[in-house]
Amino acid sequence: MKMERKILKGGEYLIAESSCEDIFIPEEFTDEQRQIGETTEQFVTNEILPNFEEIEAGNFDLVVEAMAKAGELGLLMMDAPEEYGGLELDKATSMLVGEKIAPAGSFSVAFAAHTGIGTLPLIYYGTEEQKQKYLEKIISGEWCAAYCLTEPGSGSDALGAQATATLSEDGKYYILNGTKQFITNGGFAQLYTVFAKIDKEHFTAFLVERDFEGLVVGAEEKKLGIKGSSTTQIILDNCKVPVENVLGEIGKGHKIAFNVLNVGRFKLAAGVTGAAKMALVEGVKYANERKQFGKQISSFGAIQEKIANLTADIYASESLVYRLAGLLDTKLASIEKGIDNYYEEYQKAIEEYATECAISKVFCSEVLARTVDEVVQIHGGYGFVADYPAERYYRDERINRIFEGTNEINRLLIPGMILRKAMKGELPLQAEAMKAFESLMTPSFEELDESVPFAAEKQLLANLKTLFLILAGSGVQKYMNKLVDEQEILLAAADLAIQIFAIESAILRAEKVGPEATERKRRLLAAAVKVFCFNATEVAASAARRGAFYLEEGDTLTMLLSGVRRFTRYDASGLLQAKRELAQGAIEDEKYLF
Repeated sequence: MKMERKILKGGEYLIAESSCEDIFIPEEFTDEQRQIGETTEQFVTNEILPNFEEIEAGNFDLVVEAMAKAGELGLLMMDAPEEYGGLELDKATSMLVGEKIAPAGSFSVAFAAHTGIGTLPLIYYGTEEQKQKYLEKIISGEWCAAYCLTEPGSGSDALGAQATATLSEDGKYYILNGTKQFITNGGFAQLYTVFAKIDKEHFTAFLVERDFEGLVVGAEEKKLGIKGSSTTQIILDNCKVPVENVLGEIGKGHKIAFNVLNVGRFKLAAGVTGAAKMALVEGVKYANERKQFGKQISSFGAIQEKIANLTADIYASESLVYRLAGLLDTKLASIEKGIDNYYEEYQKAIEEYATECAISKVFCSEVLARTVDEVVQIHGGYGFVADYPAERYYRDERINRIFEGTNEINRLLIPGMILRKAMKGELPLQAEAMKAFESLMTPSFEELDESVPFAAEKQLLANLKTLFLILAGSGVQKYMNKLVDEQEILLAAADLAIQIFAIESAILRAEKVGPEATERKRRLLAAAVKVFCFNATEVAASAARRGAFYLEEGDTLTMLLSGVRRFTRYDASGLLQAKRELAQGAIEDEKYLF
């Protein structure tokens, strides 16, 4: 009999110990899930890659055709309810599809926008009539969907939107005016989720069809990357929207905007993880082909170190994504199907892990950034030339740290949401911070139990959690409610929280896989954990030092810095061998190892 997973609340990973038995890992995919992943890969191979250059050149007719074919294969209906023709699959499967679509390049952006922020507002907040009218068209690919939140003057400040909605004299329509900026799928979508303020006050969402009077599609933006995706303005010029097309409650548009973005961030994390795997393989293959000084460059330690670091990073990225998928799936499975307020409870479950969704977006997009940068470097001058895919990877990557909320905004959200939970009494952060301060004043003589898998890494993890609590506690003590205005301190706290979640995800996955794995895989997993823990601890230590200098001075600062040194100590003996083993594995297999 399978034991139920113990599920932590959002943010609770910082104060509680997780067991490897309680997390989901990619090695646990069912045959059905793997089949859906393979179907997605075949779709990319058969439908996208033969038309890749034309799509990149802006032939959006091909994008629309491919979307319809994706609909025929069921790839657009992962999250849609069964009663409307959807598959209503779990988040792990949905993320797997998002990961496998990544080699489609710009098409994957159109796909992600359609299946995520384009479709989910209707699923979560639509009335029965709205779903009957629009959902089948969306999930079949007959219509494409877009999401219109950003405006020229309000990027990260979504609630600062200026678009207005005014009820017509006959009470049948809302008249929308304003301009929406950077709308993915804007050029060919048939249904737009548009946010505007009724009477310049009540922030509300509307379902707007392309053919509604007064909707004007702007010119295509000329972009740095993702050139095969459509990005336009949507101009609302006295646009007439029937009153029955109000989505959700009047004045509650912020709930739709933010809750849907949580899933959007998570989907982006899965997509960029797939893109990072693809880019890494391209770099490894090139390193095996390219010769300098009479040798393949893959034989040089300088190249091998890059390959090892990237492999470890991507392993952590993948581990984090599917751990979060497991958390969400376990939480969502506890909601009784068929209850009247099902999607209200569903949204609460998603919102519970808003912190982890933000973490996944930041961490995974920055792993992709490092990956494409190093892949260009491995290519040398050829990486700068458009004949090689490394150049496109580099350009396409950049947007991921901007959309779905910039990484800076997401970093600020992470400690902000954790602190809010603590203030509401949902996380006992204050009590745990007091214990952490006590441990700072108490010397530790604990010895590692070498019989415990990954003992050194687990001790490091516990120490990093203690360090986070010390710094967060110091921040609250000094600034109280005004801590929310100290962005530099919040950013440092976020970096620490992000690395802790990634390190823990990497360790727990390796521990869970271990007993079932081949000896080679166990060695590679151990190597990946060691390499990642070393690199991530350097990032965490730097963040903690920044936080200490931002918060204190004098003797208190000295004490904090002493704590940083103590709690970021990690015995990474065998690090060079671990890097060489990871690199050799990737070079021999010419694929992502895990």
